[in-house]
Amino acid sequence: MIHSMTGFAVQTRDLERASLNLELRSVNSRYLDLGFRIADELRLAEPAIRERLAARLTRGKVECRLSLRTNESAPRTLALNGALLEQLREAEAAIRARLPQAAGLSAGEVLRWPGMLADDGVSFEQLQPVIMELARAAIDELVATRRREGEKLAAMILERTARMRELVAQAQPRMPQIVAEYHERLNARLRDALATLDDDRIRQEVALFAQRIDVAEELNRLAAHLDEVDRILGAGGAAGKRLDFLMQELNREANTLASKSAAADLSAIAMEMKVLIEQIREQVQNIE
Repeated sequence: MIHSMTGFAVQTRDLERASLNLELRSVNSRYLDLGFRIADELRLAEPAIRERLAARLTRGKVECRLSLRTNESAPRTLALNGALLEQLREAEAAIRARLPQAAGLSAGEVLRWPGMLADDGVSFEQLQPVIMELARAAIDELVATRRREGEKLAAMILERTARMRELVAQAQPRMPQIVAEYHERLNARLRDALATLDDDRIRQEVALFAQRIDVAEELNRLAAHLDEVDRILGAGGAAGKRLDFLMQELNREANTLASKSAAADLSAIAMEMKVLIEQIREQVQNIE
């Protein structure tokens, strides 16, 4: 399948005391360009997300935003650090054994003791598997949106290549007629200008002109390039760079066709081809 480089995906996971949100945005780029905006407490997740994105995508500027929103309304529990409390008790007992008159620790002082109240917040270790599952789902969604967009681009390109094939088919049988028409015009003009000019000289002039305006090779190359475009679209995969190169080649042949044109209808065919090629080129810039 052909994939576009334009896509969007968002995934959210609600936890008991927090909410995780992962957003992916993708636009055009010559190479794979990954950018991250991640909350500081989740920064350790960046390498794993980067690795997963690089494994699924080959081109595009991708922005990843990962945030953690705490649910302030969620009930919180206070848990005492039992081991630390026991250490304080033993320390107080030892002090009282040496200094019986020393004042004991108050409950408030115990509660304010560093590390006494266990943190009931969600740690990164608890969040990591959720983040990885969130990243997998978001990347799947992003790839799916890029694939759907790519299908539309491929259909549009095939529509225009089909029209170009029609134009090539129109141009090919016109060449003998164009040469014959020129032969008649040249014959009349030369006989009027030089009454003594023989038929051999006229045939030589016509032959030289026919060589200069012969576009059979250009038409054959156009047809071959169009076949290659269709083949690449059918094969799928990363095709943007190859299609962009083919657009350059098609444009070169269309320019040559226009420069060699000796008839108005052939010039019109060449100009319409150039318009179609430019339309395809604009869309090819979006293909991965």
